[in-house]
Amino acid sequence: MGKLKALDENLNLTDKRVILRVDLNVPIQEGNVIDKTRINKVIPIIKEFVNKKAKVILISHLGRPKGKINEKLSLKPIAPILQNLLNSKVYFSNKSYGPTIIEKSNKIKSGEILLLENIRFNKEEEENEKNFAKELSKIGDIYVNEAFSCSHRAHASVCEITQYIDSYAGKLLFQEVSLINMLINKAEKPVSCIIGGSKISTKIGILTNLVKKMQNIVIVGAMANNFIKYNGHKIGKSLFEKNQEDLLKDIIKKCEDNNCKLIIPKDVIVAKSYKSEAKLKSLDKIDDTDLILDIGENTIKKIYNIIDESKTILWNGPAGYFELEKFSTGSNKIAKKITEKTKNKSLTSIAGGGDTVAVINKSGCYDGFTYVSTAGGAFLELLEGKILPGIKVLEINE
Repeated sequence: MGKLKALDENLNLTDKRVILRVDLNVPIQEGNVIDKTRINKVIPIIKEFVNKKAKVILISHLGRPKGKINEKLSLKPIAPILQNLLNSKVYFSNKSYGPTIIEKSNKIKSGEILLLENIRFNKEEEENEKNFAKELSKIGDIYVNEAFSCSHRAHASVCEITQYIDSYAGKLLFQEVSLINMLINKAEKPVSCIIGGSKISTKIGILTNLVKKMQNIVIVGAMANNFIKYNGHKIGKSLFEKNQEDLLKDIIKKCEDNNCKLIIPKDVIVAKSYKSEAKLKSLDKIDDTDLILDIGENTIKKIYNIIDESKTILWNGPAGYFELEKFSTGSNKIAKKITEKTKNKSLTSIAGGGDTVAVINKSGCYDGFTYVSTAGGAFLELLEGKILPGIKVLEINE
């Protein structure tokens, strides 16, 4: 991957209109934002532009309206939250492009913010349509991409817009891309990965790419059930992915060939249903009526040892059904252990993925990681080694 074009820190931005592509795709219920993680993350970046007396125009999406106006997916409820957190005037526009928006972007004062309506209300956004992107570019003088989480999408406000306006990678985007590249190519060893999720087939690209770079790969969550079953143990009524034996065999072989230790749970927390009592069981004690819903004490101890021995760690995917307190122990303990080692400067820790961020927030450990990515698909695709279109257009041609 080439070097990204960054904005000159000393550039005079007074009265300049800065189009800031951000990710405000937050959960909203009955008009109320119920998780502000993505909003909080971008606040310091917006403040920097406000302090430099720029006119800030925010472009974001919310959900998947498929090119149609959907009031439930309006960004309007976010405007007062931004105004409160920024202590600056935030205007909301129910349109996202056109002559009236160009006029508004010129009229707002230096240090003020204009939040545009959900960009995906326009079908041209996801079509990466040229004329639409050209119209968007007229709203500002420079463009900054701070939406790494959208950068795997070839959408107009992420890709095509950069053809018509001076465009730059934002600080957060630059940091995230740099950290993931470091993790893949220059991480301090030993490097370990804790990876979970429900389907192993969705993570095969990551595992294939990382197995050559990692010293340890720990499989947790429902993904681990596949390996437990493959090794001849019962998994009862637990979630698993059918017909993946060849895939599992291939992963095991790749780990052996690359001298990478593959760790799966030694013991688990089971229950007869989500509402019934949680019990600790070794793998040979699981019966046909059990649901595996978390990792057990011995597995947690093993993961602790791996974290202690590691210099760099990646975490993607909770260890169990963390939504219920009685099945969240494994995930919480992993979060707290990584935080402890990171804070005493002995570990570089990177975490990402929606459920992983939710676990970290729930355990109060968000500030205890070197970096927490709120991106989903973009985070995973970059880990797989894929070229992201929104990143590609910001590379410097040398």
